[in-house]
Amino acid sequence: MTFDEKLTLLHQHAPAVPRLGLADFRTGTEILHGVSWLGPATVFPQAVGLGATWNPDLLEAIGAVVGTEVHQLHHLDPTVSRNVWGPVVNLLRDPRWGRNEEGYSEDPTLTAMLAIGYCRGLRGGGPADRCAALVTAPTLKHFLAYNHETDKGRAWAEIRPRVLHEYDLRPFERVIRAGVVSGVMLSYNRVNGRPCHVTPLLPLLRSWQPDLVVVSDAHGTKGMVEDHGYFEDLPHAYAAALRAGLDSFTNDSADPIGTVEALRAAAAKGLLSEEDVDAPVRRLLRMRARLGELGQDDAEPVEPQDTAELALTAARQSVVLLKNDADLLPLDEAGVRRLTVVGPHADKVLIDWVSGSLPYHHSVLDVLRDRLGADRIDHVEGVDRVVLEVDGGGFVSAEPDAEGKPLRIASVGSDEERWFDVFDWGGDIVTFRAVTNRRFASREDDGSLTNSALIPYGWAVPEAFTLVPDEDGWSYLRHVYSDTYVGVCDGFLTARVADPDKATRLRLHTVSRATDLVADRAAGADAVLVVVGTHPLINGRENEDTSDMALPRAQEAVVRAALAANPKTALVMVSGRPIAAPWLAEQVPALLWSAHGGQEQGQAIVDTVLGTSPPAGRLPQTWYRDPDQLGDLHDYDIIGSSKTYLYFPGDPLYPFGHGLTYARFRYGEPRLDNDVLSGDDACQVTVTITNTGPVASDEVVQLYVRAPGERIRRPIRELRGFRRIHLPVDESAEVSFRLDADDLAHWDVGSGRFVTGPGRYELQIGRSSADIVGTVALTVTAPPVAPRDVSGRLARAVDFDDSHDIRIVDEAPLGGDAVAARGDGGWLCFRDVELPDVDHAVAQVATTGDVPATVELRLDDPATGHLVAWLTVPVVDRAWRWCTVQAPANGNGRHDLYVVLSEHARLASFGLVHGPHPVEM
Repeated sequence: MTFDEKLTLLHQHAPAVPRLGLADFRTGTEILHGVSWLGPATVFPQAVGLGATWNPDLLEAIGAVVGTEVHQLHHLDPTVSRNVWGPVVNLLRDPRWGRNEEGYSEDPTLTAMLAIGYCRGLRGGGPADRCAALVTAPTLKHFLAYNHETDKGRAWAEIRPRVLHEYDLRPFERVIRAGVVSGVMLSYNRVNGRPCHVTPLLPLLRSWQPDLVVVSDAHGTKGMVEDHGYFEDLPHAYAAALRAGLDSFTNDSADPIGTVEALRAAAAKGLLSEEDVDAPVRRLLRMRARLGELGQDDAEPVEPQDTAELALTAARQSVVLLKNDADLLPLDEAGVRRLTVVGPHADKVLIDWVSGSLPYHHSVLDVLRDRLGADRIDHVEGVDRVVLEVDGGGFVSAEPDAEGKPLRIASVGSDEERWFDVFDWGGDIVTFRAVTNRRFASREDDGSLTNSALIPYGWAVPEAFTLVPDEDGWSYLRHVYSDTYVGVCDGFLTARVADPDKATRLRLHTVSRATDLVADRAAGADAVLVVVGTHPLINGRENEDTSDMALPRAQEAVVRAALAANPKTALVMVSGRPIAAPWLAEQVPALLWSAHGGQEQGQAIVDTVLGTSPPAGRLPQTWYRDPDQLGDLHDYDIIGSSKTYLYFPGDPLYPFGHGLTYARFRYGEPRLDNDVLSGDDACQVTVTITNTGPVASDEVVQLYVRAPGERIRRPIRELRGFRRIHLPVDESAEVSFRLDADDLAHWDVGSGRFVTGPGRYELQIGRSSADIVGTVALTVTAPPVAPRDVSGRLARAVDFDDSHDIRIVDEAPLGGDAVAARGDGGWLCFRDVELPDVDHAVAQVATTGDVPATVELRLDDPATGHLVAWLTVPVVDRAWRWCTVQAPANGNGRHDLYVVLSEHARLASFGLVHGPHPVEM
């Protein structure tokens, strides 16, 4: 191949090379919970809902269906790529992340096991053989530490080594080592100051799987110049990415010219060689060969079987019963003669941005009417109906046209033309549906407003508005995604006004209040079912985090009204993230949660409510009472910020792993076959579970490990195994888990490896992370973890045990981590440091200011502890500004060592030594 031909293969849309028999090729078909954007396909529950199943075998079956559907589409249209993008294995460390619904769990073990199942199904099952043929080639997303949307092209995550190795890397490592994926996609953000598209960790990933294909996220490599400003131009950025280990550039849609030109320019400047290009070309061609795209016979795709049944099974298994006082659920199908069904989600199945086109869908209301009979169902949508008065005269009016017309201002006309139903989606965002044709008010490309949208939908949802209060009951209406205000032009409503002072004021008059109607209709019912929740494209999604974890105010008011009128009220919350609703959790007798569940959502919820399918889903992440329990969304240090069930010491609304059933399960005492581990030993913990009735049901058995108290903070407990089992009434089953010393290890920052310390570990069997039903002790005999040694060699500053007011930064553009003071007096703590007699301190330092900075080394306390050394950080006028400094030091014994930085100081490494060392300036 010529050099230019090789360069073209590095773009997402690689053109054909006819003289070599290479067809054109494209990376990337989205398959997060079904095939996206390519027409009707089986739509399974959102990934976080699949996480709630706790069932890797089910995920494998789903992956097989999705892989087969991709194969079928490719067979009909070869431009459909069989290199599939998904699953997402970013851990759900904070539920305010806009893409929370795309991940499986906050836990590394649960995430990894589910992803392994899904990927095994996607690739076509079979052995993890590097030469085996593939149905599809799965690609894990998004490497690395990607949990925020706001300003993601500029902001960065700070990941200290323990969090990196014990948390963020773990799902990637386990899935890659399992041999079930072909690639990894890099994320937009920076980690420790460095864009992920030049991460130095790619060689580590390829040590687990040499042929791993690494692709950029869309615009990600360009973003290193245009967003991050990290490189001076595209040739430097693209060369750095390629040499770091990137294989495929996802830029400029289907046009590879810009990428090829930038790489060609990089080569001309000596920034990369043909050898640098050959490695990614080989990896890409190997993947294409395994997909049968290099001349091999492409087998006919297999027809998937029972996809609808599998979609229903997945939706059923994802439903979580959070509360069930007095066994209100399941409802007595024969005894409920009148059921009032309330809420804006009762008659809807909403889809997110990466959902496929629904081949059909069943809403809760549809299924209940079919199951119980329409005459027994009383439906109240639960939204206010209003008219919008225009300041200056007239009302907003919607013509009764089936497709919709521009909204006009009218002083006369039917009441119905003036009526709009208002849907509250939280975060002060509302949508308006015209009563005349049941279509939503939507902003067209020219800024006009029409009653034309069947549903709120789009990358930037054109149906989303906020009401901005003025005075005397008037408000301005702001269109959210264009950030324009509503005004009147030639008698029609538009959203083109940039200045709110020039917008038209509106006053909402309530025609019918949802709470009044709900209270009236709920009062006489045998039971009430309220179905509420979030919209997957509004107030939290890709490009938009959310700060509002509460149920939308208007929806909560409807729940309160129903409950006040009828105590036999069951609540279903449909959302792609946890909802902070402490009052409802306390007061509502029965509460279910489902992610947006795809085509069978309604059937699954009704089957759960009526008892056809007893619930056994478990929460894949902690439900907090309030965002204040979480702290800063951008704080990725789960240890220091006490995030996730691993470190959160507070009282959550519902804990990780929580979920009730209609059956009662009795757990026996757990037992060990070996209660002492040493070296390469393993043990097996076994527990007997009995279903005491009254119904056959699944149960999710969970195994946690609690480490002994050490010098460092360890998780409260960690999930190390789980099993979803099915038991008929009065039957028992034994569930066993195998553990070895590696399952008990933590990352030792002093030695830079995983270490299992000696001591007494607790193996805990639980129904959830907070409901431990049995504990057995396991003793590990191993050498004690040695004290830290910072003498005779330099220790990395980033390998601290604790810190305060410190930021982790890049030591150099393509490698190394360092720390910087956020303000004066930021410190690092190194626990249990052995100090022999030393007389000099040495450090690699820099300053970001124009005046010298300082670094202090103190024993046992950052403010009052014995001063071991004082180092001055000079101002150095060169790139990255690092230099080596030294100073006299005195100290000995075994202490906690604090390193205190003044404002503008940066520290890459330090040590305590005998005698002066050469100082590089």
